[in-house]
Amino acid sequence: MSYDIGGKTVLVTGANRGIGKALVETFLQHGAGKVYAAVRAVDSAAPLVEAHGDKVVPVPVDLADAGAISRAAETASDVDVVVNNAGVLTTTGPLDSDAAKSLDFELKVNVFGLLHMAQAFAPVLKNNGGGVFVQLNSVVSFKSFPNFTTYSASKAAAYSLTQALREVLGAQGTTVLSVHPGPIATDMGDAAGLTDIAEPASLVGEAIIRALEDGEFHVFPDSMARQFQAAYDSFAKNVIEASAAEG
Repeated sequence: MSYDIGGKTVLVTGANRGIGKALVETFLQHGAGKVYAAVRAVDSAAPLVEAHGDKVVPVPVDLADAGAISRAAETASDVDVVVNNAGVLTTTGPLDSDAAKSLDFELKVNVFGLLHMAQAFAPVLKNNGGGVFVQLNSVVSFKSFPNFTTYSASKAAAYSLTQALREVLGAQGTTVLSVHPGPIATDMGDAAGLTDIAEPASLVGEAIIRALEDGEFHVFPDSMARQFQAAYDSFAKNVIEASAAEG
């Protein structure tokens, strides 16, 4: 089913920089009526407000704080599209002394944060006619990389949750997207040492728009992601996206 973001109210977590900032700008370019910039510190969204005026509304959200997420859902009670973009990354290998600490940190934000976002916003989206829930996962949801072991594990778990959300939220008329970027030019990507192979953050927003228009669940925005797509597509279509009855 095709979905037009024109005139819709959108919430984006981690909206102050990187992919999140690019998503806000892309959605407004495609006609979104209002975007809630969900950030840990509302002052960090000031440049977006200066650029777009009252079309951008900052709202405090910390994905490690379930209470803050619940309060954001009360504030953004008119939202049609929720994009859970924010996440954390450490460059931690499986035998590093701090691996357990890193994994705990990433699970709290990347997995439990997703769970709390879905639980808080599912009834809001249902009340507003269904809408869309978008989860920013990663190519590391499919393949673990040793230098990003704990991050990969958290994103694999997030992808598993996203698959379940597709079924559960679909029953209430909510479309779910699972977005799987490769290296993207962001502060996080730079910190991970991916600068030389990173592609523009704007690719992610445009890919989400196309997926909404085409009714796709999996979204592969960039060159590396599309290489994964070419290898994974048959399994995705015949197993992940197939209904239990089809299986």
